[in-house]
Amino acid sequence: MKSPQTWVIIGEIARPHGIKGYVKVRMHTDYPHRFQDLTTVYLWRDGQEPRLSGFKLIMEQQDHLICQIPGVETRSDAAALRGTLIVVPRAQAVEPPPGEYYIFDLVGLSVYSEDGEHLGELKEVLQPGANDVYVVEPADAGEEILLPAIADVILDIDLETGRMLVRLLPGMLEQ
Repeated sequence: MKSPQTWVIIGEIARPHGIKGYVKVRMHTDYPHRFQDLTTVYLWRDGQEPRLSGFKLIMEQQDHLICQIPGVETRSDAAALRGTLIVVPRAQAVEPPPGEYYIFDLVGLSVYSEDGEHLGELKEVLQPGANDVYVVEPADAGEEILLPAIADVILDIDLETGRMLVRLLPGMLEQ
């Protein structure tokens, strides 16, 4: 089971913007509209515990945001935040549409074949292009199993029970 307080990265402070302490934020979310109404976020840096901070969106600028963090008033203050991640608790994450999942919710699931065989644990999600590929660390310490994230292979994902049900197509497992 996953920790109840999982953090979701929604942005990263890239650099200062101007001389008034504003920061340029690189978005790490598929839901950029979420920044419109945010007034608080957590700032996370160098393995420290995330700390609560005020937040104000000043403007959107192409694929970046210009934001104000209370207490950051100079360009030097803003420069000191470079590389700081902007995170929110998992409970505040935008829920994805039905049938779509966050990668961090998938990693760690127990993977079972449709025959009931425990294949292992999902340890990584690759994103090479056309579809994602799920990397399963086998239960029997054999070679990792690569599963394309397609409907013919991934039959069911149940985050509540921590299980993924899959259909193994011919040739997926080395004999």
